Amino acid sequence: MYRTHTCGDLRIADVSKTVKLSGWVQTTRDFGAMTFLDLRDRYGITQLVFSMEENAGLCEQARKLGREFVIEIEGTVRERSNKNPNRATGDIEIVTQSLRVLNSSKVPPFTIEDETDGGDDLRMKYRYLDLRRSPVQNNLIFRSKLALEVRKFLSDQNFIEVETPFLIKSTPEGARDFVVPSRMNPGQFYALPQSPQTFKQILMVAGFDRYFQIVKCFRDEDLRADRQPEFTQIDCEMAFVTREDILNTFEALTRHLFLHTLGLELGDFPRMSYDDAMRLYGSDKPDLRFGMPFADLTDLTKGKGFVVFDSAELVVGINATGQADYTRKQVDELTEWVKRPQIGAKGLVYVRYNTDGTLKSSVDKFFSEDQLRDWAKHLDAKPGDLMLIMAGEEEKTRKQLGELRLEMGRRMGLMKAGDFKPLWVLDFPLLEWDEDTERFYAMHHPFTSPKPDDVAKMASNDRDVLKGLRADAYDLVLNGVEIGGGSIRIFDRDLQMKNFSLLGFSDEEAEAQFGFLLGAFEFGAPPHGGIAFGFDRLCSVMNGQNSIRDFIAFPKNNQGRDMMIDAPSGIADAQLKELNLAVTVKP
Repeated sequence: MYRTHTCGDLRIADVSKTVKLSGWVQTTRDFGAMTFLDLRDRYGITQLVFSMEENAGLCEQARKLGREFVIEIEGTVRERSNKNPNRATGDIEIVTQSLRVLNSSKVPPFTIEDETDGGDDLRMKYRYLDLRRSPVQNNLIFRSKLALEVRKFLSDQNFIEVETPFLIKSTPEGARDFVVPSRMNPGQFYALPQSPQTFKQILMVAGFDRYFQIVKCFRDEDLRADRQPEFTQIDCEMAFVTREDILNTFEALTRHLFLHTLGLELGDFPRMSYDDAMRLYGSDKPDLRFGMPFADLTDLTKGKGFVVFDSAELVVGINATGQADYTRKQVDELTEWVKRPQIGAKGLVYVRYNTDGTLKSSVDKFFSEDQLRDWAKHLDAKPGDLMLIMAGEEEKTRKQLGELRLEMGRRMGLMKAGDFKPLWVLDFPLLEWDEDTERFYAMHHPFTSPKPDDVAKMASNDRDVLKGLRADAYDLVLNGVEIGGGSIRIFDRDLQMKNFSLLGFSDEEAEAQFGFLLGAFEFGAPPHGGIAFGFDRLCSVMNGQNSIRDFIAFPKNNQGRDMMIDAPSGIADAQLKELNLAVTVKP
């Protein structure tokens, strides 16, 4: 037996016990007559004491230990004279009587502390060392608890966990697939699933009624903080349900997860249409921890001789409450911020509503104070507020102002840690038009059902009519992050073929790609719908963190590389030959 207790177990009630501990050396502190050592495992840290007076040889042995040495000790628990209130074991220490080195360690390339000096790439290369740090371990422990709570809740709701295949057929919609060559079928390839979408629909046809899976998904797309080439979903599907059934079920799941992992009771789950979200916040995932909705000023600003407004499709603003003391330098800095390529705005107009009731703007030459007061009325601005206005093409301007709104929220301290504001966004467009390829794409995926009232419009040849088709789709947004999304599905072959046609599929292409699903619809498919939560993203949002990497044991970097095992990599010629492949890399 290497230990009788973990390094997080012992308390004042254990004083005088003889115990055995094993773990990693965190730090040693030499005070001449005595040496103190912190021993760490994933449960905590316990202080060990070595005395030159009581056992000089043992004390000398302890002084030779380096960071991250793995040791086993035996000793007696005693009360500390200088207690550490920041540590669970801070009331006690171990008077060490024996020490055995189980394994030595090279000097780590970075400190194994809560706050480390290691950069991202270095820590990812030595991920097994980074995983020893408490914040990283705590993230993965939280992830484990969250997964267990998901399974508990869904199991209690009669959901059945079913595994679906990882080696499937490549489909043309969505992100790029990762492909896998088939040795037994030369020249043919499997694809790794971007989601189990068609399989979970097949399970509904098969009569399973309620399915879930905590499942790996794969997408070959450009990476950022909230993306990885492989990620995890809580994937769910239900039969004989309406949208209302699904929203209520997964609102209850979300409440359960917050209550049983964070001890928090979530408030209301308001609902908002996609159109209203874009109109009021310039985003289909608005952060409702603060207000600052948009106000349309187009009618108030046209025809006054200010070319920027007169030529704009939309003039729209936000009100930054209490920010009238922004200096010209600060406003200029904000203007440069919105002009960055990531935002792409051409400029920014400001109006200060001074505390004395006067108004000062960057367009005083073109607009009277009475006209500015009309703007203030539309923006619900009061003395002491700062109005920020942008103009241009409608869709771009709303998105640009949406980014500025979030930036002002950050600068004004309105995104408070531990404050969670969920929102259902409903009634997304069914299709989105791409100007480059001059065709429609599915806003969610090709199997999303249109709203019943819009089915007849699918026969139209008018692009504007088709752009107005609404999907029976919904996203769950939390603090400005989409944590889940789903829809009521098409379950009728004819309707599915209509949708494929709008997406540019010929009948032959639809049959070749999805004939198995279309065929299944001919054998009594029930009405069904579902949702998928981004599990990694849910973990990060619940913990107030920005990157999903921190909740994945072995993540990839921004180039999609695993720095620890150095993947992807080439494969041997013998393997290529076995797979009937040859590699040619284009310059």
